[in-house]
Amino acid sequence: MISAAPDSTTHRLSDDAYKVLFSEARTYSDWLDRSVGDDLLHQLYDLMKWGPTSANCCPVRILFLRSRQAKERLRPALAPGNVDKTMKAPVTAIIAHDSKFYELLPRLFPADATAKEMFAKSTKLADSTAMRNGSLQGAYFMLAARSLGLDCGPMSGFDNAKVDQEFFPTAAPSTGANDGGFIAAGAIKSNFLCNLGYGDTTKLHSRGPRLDFGEACQLL
Repeated sequence: MISAAPDSTTHRLSDDAYKVLFSEARTYSDWLDRSVGDDLLHQLYDLMKWGPTSANCCPVRILFLRSRQAKERLRPALAPGNVDKTMKAPVTAIIAHDSKFYELLPRLFPADATAKEMFAKSTKLADSTAMRNGSLQGAYFMLAARSLGLDCGPMSGFDNAKVDQEFFPTAAPSTGANDGGFIAAGAIKSNFLCNLGYGDTTKLHSRGPRLDFGEACQLL
């Protein structure tokens, strides 16, 4: 049970919510034969998008692979140990980021008219900002998924270059933000994969330990 600070009771979640999001959440490799509807994926994004990013840059880009055909395109990039779990998952999300996110800053961050130019002038700054904030949004993604009743199986065992070549080719034309495509195609880089669905709890192994506060934190 998590104790609430005296001034935080207004925003405190229930103990059950903490269990779903953190203390009893698991990484799943085995999945029930239960589909995930497109409407739920829309809800997932519409929830996770509100998580904060620096300068509201919102660099994450997500491909939801739902069909067998789409999964087969991913297969050659997967590490051997990740093939079966990915093929069996109802949905596999490619969590990626757009290194040219700054093209949208005039709309996303109108408070600073110089923000776009600052990132456009520095590839190093743009790339690090995209990677950091895209990873942050990937964490929001998993929390949102869990809050909607989905289980997650995040993975890093795959060939990023193969995924980028297959799904985010540099020669792909920009298609706009409202027709199912991405702005600045070719600038998008994969970060990690996350299988989604309803996990088979009978196949879970014992949970690994975590570091205690004193091992991971300091108070200065």
